[in-house]
Amino acid sequence: MKYHLFIKLFLIQAIISSPIEADLIKLGLGSCLDQDFPQPIWNSIEKENLNYFIFLGDNVYGDSPDGKLDKLKYAYKKQESLLPNFLNDINVLSIWDDHDYGLNDGGGSYSFKKESQKMFLDFWEIPSYDMRSSREGIYFSQNKTFFNKKFKLIFLDTRYFRSPLVGPKGKYLKNKSPDSTILGINQWDWLEKELDEYFDFLVIFSSIQIIPEDHGFEKWGNFPNDRNKFFSLLEKNVNKTVLVSGDRHLGGIYKKDGFIEITASSLNKPGSLFFETDKYLLGKTYRQENYGIIEIFESSIELKLKNKLGKTLNSLSIKY
Repeated sequence: MKYHLFIKLFLIQAIISSPIEADLIKLGLGSCLDQDFPQPIWNSIEKENLNYFIFLGDNVYGDSPDGKLDKLKYAYKKQESLLPNFLNDINVLSIWDDHDYGLNDGGGSYSFKKESQKMFLDFWEIPSYDMRSSREGIYFSQNKTFFNKKFKLIFLDTRYFRSPLVGPKGKYLKNKSPDSTILGINQWDWLEKELDEYFDFLVIFSSIQIIPEDHGFEKWGNFPNDRNKFFSLLEKNVNKTVLVSGDRHLGGIYKKDGFIEITASSLNKPGSLFFETDKYLLGKTYRQENYGIIEIFESSIELKLKNKLGKTLNSLSIKY
């Protein structure tokens, strides 16, 4: 994605360091964007007049298990020509999932993750002074001031350090090994320090789902030690936290013990041919193309899941 880099970095730095004054702040959410499929959903997303768009992973499909990375390189090049121009005028933030990591359901054992990380950073034009350019993994955070309140945005890397999955694909079992992990030691240490800082509201972005338990695909529930640790760490902030995920080629809103999660997937590659539910699901899941919206007001937050025509499929209001 080629932006006018100097201007964009200047604007981003100004926004990061200065509070935004508006009646409404809007974040768009999306995942699973195949460069070889049509992308009409951008027409509706552009009309949202967003301040931010968050790519939640599988931002291209370039699995390269042999390490040649030719397919991943092609995917990025093609996607660059397809992304809409309006993204140049707003703040774009991104994490990866398995298909832009380079290996379907891949984790820490992927041999070419360093090369893949460099391609990710180059595509999203992450500057050399950014911490992601000098450490392993693409996790990061940003602090924003909206309505004189501090919002902490945390973006996790659920690929680079993840322990092996257990069981066959689609029927994954729980990896209960005491050493199993999703985030790895360094990312956990970083996350704990981030959460020690003061904030009025917290949004955590994870490529894979955190709350859902009932399906057999990738999710935090496959690593119960890390999932339990995650919820324990956030327990004191349960009423001022929103979790965001992608990956599943279906959208939904979930709630567990006060925690709320919105899953926005897929932008242009609907997947599941069967109806999926979960004990923590609010309403139902949506298999058609969809995107998510977070609307931040002075004292409330609205979560919305919308279809490719911009029609609201599900929503939830949160007071903070």
